[in-house]
Amino acid sequence: MNDTLSPSAADDVFGDGQASIAPVAAAQRIDTLDFIRGIAVMGILWANIVAFGQPFEAYMYPAAFRTDPGDPGGWLWIAQFVAIDGKMRGLFTMLFGAGMYLFMEKAWARGATWRLQAWRLAILAAFGLFHFFFIWPGDILFFYAVFGFVVLACIGWSAKAQLWTGLVGYMFGVLFYAIFISLPWAVVDTSFGTQGGPEVVEMRAGLIADIDKTLAHGAVPSDAIAAGDYGALVAHRFAEQWSEPLSNVLFFCFESIPLMLIGMALYRMGFFSGTFTRSKMIAWGWAGVIAGALAHLAIGLAVKAGGFTFYGTLAGFIAWSPLPRLPMLLGLAALMVVYAPSATGWLGDRIRAAGRAAFTNYLGTSVLMMFVFHGWALGLFGALNRPQLYVVVALSWAVMLAWSKPWLDRYNYGPLEWLWRCLTYGRAFPLRK
Repeated sequence: MNDTLSPSAADDVFGDGQASIAPVAAAQRIDTLDFIRGIAVMGILWANIVAFGQPFEAYMYPAAFRTDPGDPGGWLWIAQFVAIDGKMRGLFTMLFGAGMYLFMEKAWARGATWRLQAWRLAILAAFGLFHFFFIWPGDILFFYAVFGFVVLACIGWSAKAQLWTGLVGYMFGVLFYAIFISLPWAVVDTSFGTQGGPEVVEMRAGLIADIDKTLAHGAVPSDAIAAGDYGALVAHRFAEQWSEPLSNVLFFCFESIPLMLIGMALYRMGFFSGTFTRSKMIAWGWAGVIAGALAHLAIGLAVKAGGFTFYGTLAGFIAWSPLPRLPMLLGLAALMVVYAPSATGWLGDRIRAAGRAAFTNYLGTSVLMMFVFHGWALGLFGALNRPQLYVVVALSWAVMLAWSKPWLDRYNYGPLEWLWRCLTYGRAFPLRK
């Protein structure tokens, strides 16, 4: 590779664990990004914990739990749906776009080109595929890397063009998901499926049969996890789930690429640097969060009224929530930008450290969950209800907060951040400070 970027200058969405030597304003911007990244990586575990400790289908569909969900009335499902699901991943996605531009700013300043970023994304894709096949199939790194190549092609656009393309693209995704996912719900869960003619009745029968097929297909890896048969689990992923990373790319592109462009544009406009009017950030931030949360609550109550059906929960998650999710994401980001600088105590510092080691924390929690749930370890898969799974989340957060800051006090990077950097530049960098 013929790029001249100094390794010590590189930075991206996962952070590099180094103290910034930039001016105060730039240092505050990095601290803000680290804080938001830390909140997001912790929240992602909360969002994913059901899919770690129960069959993957239980992530949306409570009836897929292998034990009583421990959630009378589904209120915990609704609370997570309103506050967490989709929001943490959305924040992380916007930060990915912002981090890409931050990386390229430093690259351009030293005469480097987009090739360094492309190579870095290729390495991330390899990490993602390893994560998917050998650790956990809920990986987001592979499609982040693929989408990163698309966003990289747009990096020379003006910030305004990136923002408007992101917003328009996101709204296109809202329509796509609403139409694509609402139809099965309408056919199975409403009178349309029984009164819409022979073709619709036949479609309804097929969709109902697909529920059993989906649950039966998911039972195979779930049984392997519960039994501790790691070989059978990996073999199943290669034989039966090999196409899922590609299908995830096709399915999530309408959300993730626009959010990356929006995050990149906001970074360039000074959103994460605190240059926007504070009072407006607070007002619009709370407006977005409250309006988005109320809309999510209405959707959650509608899903509850329908009995948390398979296609009802699917529609709630994928078809109906993207529209109110965007103002909620922007509102959350605005409020974190405003309030992050004042989070200077013990907890705030440790959240920032968790954000600087977000790559290690993201993959590390997947590995930790293997030890908690797989049959060859603690064997708790399928045994914990929702409240008990939240206890696992809290304990895992404690681990994140406990190790990240002491490690970064002694070392330049998180372990995987260091490995990623070494692979990017093809040389070994000093790990210990």
